[in-house]
Amino acid sequence: MNSMADGSVIIQTTSESVPSVPPWLGEVTLMAQHLRKQGILSALCERVRFARRRFGHYDARDFVIVVFGYAISGERTLKAFYKRVRPFAPAFLALFGREHLPARSTLSRFLASLPEATVEALRALFLEDLLARPWYQEGHRGGLVDRTGKERVVIALDGTREAARQRALPKTPHLPPPQRRLDEVCAPGYTGRKRGEVVRTRTTILQAHTSQWLGSFANPLPGLYREELRQAVAVIQRSCQVHDLPEERVVLRLDGLYGTGTVLADLAGFSFVTRGKDYAV
Repeated sequence: MNSMADGSVIIQTTSESVPSVPPWLGEVTLMAQHLRKQGILSALCERVRFARRRFGHYDARDFVIVVFGYAISGERTLKAFYKRVRPFAPAFLALFGREHLPARSTLSRFLASLPEATVEALRALFLEDLLARPWYQEGHRGGLVDRTGKERVVIALDGTREAARQRALPKTPHLPPPQRRLDEVCAPGYTGRKRGEVVRTRTTILQAHTSQWLGSFANPLPGLYREELRQAVAVIQRSCQVHDLPEERVVLRLDGLYGTGTVLADLAGFSFVTRGKDYAV
């Protein structure tokens, strides 16, 4: 048997487990630098207030940081995200100027007790940061030109109804009344072709030409999807005012829950394109 050896190649092995660096940590680094440079982290501490007993050494930004990292990572579950980030928790938190990583149970209690006023304060803060910059780059305005030569800007309003399945819970005289975690975020409603027992609505706003997200709204009550639509229209109106865009040049692309004559009154006079499910329209 002949053997060949190369002295320039050295392979060392060890039985010690060394976790690999998460591939999404670089993207989190870029996001953290942007938030610090734009002053969003400092504004988060000053403008978003949420006092709760037994908060310890955490504040609202600690939980927002974890949610940011979880969203950027693309991990399937929060448990998987914590498993990947825990070996690198000091470096992850140092990017945002923090030291302590909230436990999963602490994060769950925070999200469960988060009031609507705090959520709206967070939404207003990030919307102001978005509107502080132009929609378009110089020379790349984008848009849609119709047959008469008029330029239009398309904004997609996507309203969807999501169904959730609930497993059967045991009910005996010896057990306390069952409690479901989805009761606060979902409600009984029409599920259509989707398998499930409870539903939840979600509305997103997307600038179609630049793929910028302008906002998202959700509600456990299916009957309030029109309220989400009115909130979305208010955000679009504010965006048009900030960017000096006439509302007659905006075209709304409606989808999902919309397409009936009842929602037309909520569009505030905007031009629209929709998939009609009410043929009387």
